[in-house]
Amino acid sequence: MKKVELEIVALTNSITQMHSYAMLLGEVNGTRRLAIVIGAYEAQAIAIALEKIMPTRPLTHDLFVTFMYSFSIQLTEVLIYKLEEGVFFAKLICQDADGHVLEIDSRSSDAIALAVRADCKIFTYENIIREANLILEEKGDPTTTQASPDRLTGDAPSADSSDNNSSEELKHMNLDELKELLQQVLEKEDYILAIQIRDEINKREK
Repeated sequence: MKKVELEIVALTNSITQMHSYAMLLGEVNGTRRLAIVIGAYEAQAIAIALEKIMPTRPLTHDLFVTFMYSFSIQLTEVLIYKLEEGVFFAKLICQDADGHVLEIDSRSSDAIALAVRADCKIFTYENIIREANLILEEKGDPTTTQASPDRLTGDAPSADSSDNNSSEELKHMNLDELKELLQQVLEKEDYILAIQIRDEINKREK
């Protein structure tokens, strides 16, 4: 069965499910997309790996990757192999020191959080992306999902406006206050907010 390579296009607040996120995966060198609804913890784990933020303590996915490397197990590929009643099923394709290939079932969100850390490719089957495909219209057809590759965290509309409120509050803080707040949220391990603060700091320093 033909496989299709995917990449993470965007990670935004889910419009349909409160306190959830929508991860948009796109076909490499193609236009087809599929969206997976994931929890806040998994969204945070993926976001901080994409943004290369170092947590104060290793998160579960960091620990898992370190554990694999310690025993010479390499994560070579993540495969989203099934779509059933709107739920995506994934496998971790691993290889041990002797060259044996191991396949481990995983939730798609966990598998992708590990793939980002292990820098391995993400695939799905042709029939799955054909079934789940979202067409993104350049001119903004309101019936389609819109996403931007550089929008990795909660900038999309959501059931509440907490992210927009946070952005507005950050704009009214000076640089020293932002840096102090960044340290505080890092200590509390709120990495989604930390990314917003860091982006605001970078914007000011430019």
